[in-house]
Amino acid sequence: MSLDTGTTVTGPRVLPFYRAIPRLVKDPVTELAKMGTEAGGRVVRIDIGPFRPYLVSHPDHVQQVLKTDWSNFVREGMFWRPLSRVIGQSILGEGEGWESSRRILQPLFTARYTASLGEDMADIIAECILELDDYARTGRPVDGGYQMTTIVNQAVIKVLFGGRISRDVAERLSPEFATCATSIAFRLLFPFVPYSVKVPGDRAFLAAAKKIDEIVYPLIERARKENTGTNEVVSALIGARIAQDGEADLRQVRDDLVSIYGAASETTAMSLTWLWSVLHDHPDVNARLLEEIDEVVGEGPVRPAHVAKLRYLRMVLQELLRVYPSAWIIPRQTVADTEIGGVPIKAGSQVLVSPYTTHRLAEFWDRPLEFDPERWAPERTDRRHRYSFIPFGAGPHVCLGQHLFYLEAPLVIANLLSRYRPVLTNPQRLTPVPGASVRPKEKLLLKLLPIDRNR
Repeated sequence: MSLDTGTTVTGPRVLPFYRAIPRLVKDPVTELAKMGTEAGGRVVRIDIGPFRPYLVSHPDHVQQVLKTDWSNFVREGMFWRPLSRVIGQSILGEGEGWESSRRILQPLFTARYTASLGEDMADIIAECILELDDYARTGRPVDGGYQMTTIVNQAVIKVLFGGRISRDVAERLSPEFATCATSIAFRLLFPFVPYSVKVPGDRAFLAAAKKIDEIVYPLIERARKENTGTNEVVSALIGARIAQDGEADLRQVRDDLVSIYGAASETTAMSLTWLWSVLHDHPDVNARLLEEIDEVVGEGPVRPAHVAKLRYLRMVLQELLRVYPSAWIIPRQTVADTEIGGVPIKAGSQVLVSPYTTHRLAEFWDRPLEFDPERWAPERTDRRHRYSFIPFGAGPHVCLGQHLFYLEAPLVIANLLSRYRPVLTNPQRLTPVPGASVRPKEKLLLKLLPIDRNR
């Protein structure tokens, strides 16, 4: 069934309260995706008591919301309130604050600028991987999610923040962001609950947000006093804000830094966390990936020049982003009355674009539930809808960190697999946990087997 904005459908598929709530409570991410795929890409209205958002997943509808009519679908409303308490008004916001931040930050995240960070990033990641040697020698398993987050965190902070944050401070900052990202799950599922009512996660969120401020504000103050004029993000932001406004608005710089940190680290860390379970479940993919890394990198060290040659690794990452997109929902609120796929949508309505659903629509993806990197092979001539793959969003609000992802993620994987053979010691079915991004509920324990190249 092909749907487009000119379809004659005049009403959404409605999922009643008694069916929607049990499914969303059980497994929000998976069940929301199923609601969209069961409707074949039609607009679904989900009845959650006093709150009835529209679920949008067909690529034609995604294109309308995120690209062609994007100014009518803004990042405001109930779903953004939990996030705005920590990200403030910046590139993840709307209006003048977003425009100002985007104008300042976009040059720092172009493909060319990101490539210029490659050598430093490769060195930092290699140093972090070497620190895992003790685990490999003793046979102690590592927490895959924690280690991926730690490595990415170090690379982002040292490269983007010019070493202004010490390692011990960085290690305190990372878990606070993770707490903020996960503790808003209840608020995202039931956004109509007043903030005067304390719900699970509120206390942890507020405590973590406070600690983030206690780390970030002194960092900004020091950078403003030093006024080094260098190109790392903190100095560039302060310099741009002073040039624009005459003095740096500390709150705005703080919002920019928090948003940038999230955009630069969250997607990469979470994707790398899911990877190890995927490689365990698909030994053929794992074997081919190891073969390519051995051939391209050899005994190392891994350099940015290797990344372009790791073509199969790129295919694996593409498929990883399809099956496990970091953003499980992209919320929007309509400004004026409109229509999506023939369905009338009133002003002020909440619209949820679902990459998890869009990436699983059988009309656009052959065997959508299977992990198959070959679908990304350059010689494949499949013509996909441009908006059937949206791991970084789309349109004017597309994620700035996507170029960084395609540099950083291959460097981490190639460094790790050129030195060790990771073995998942606790294979299990993983449950995606909703939050600012999707992460597995369960821990992934990896045993790192050293590679003996003398055999």
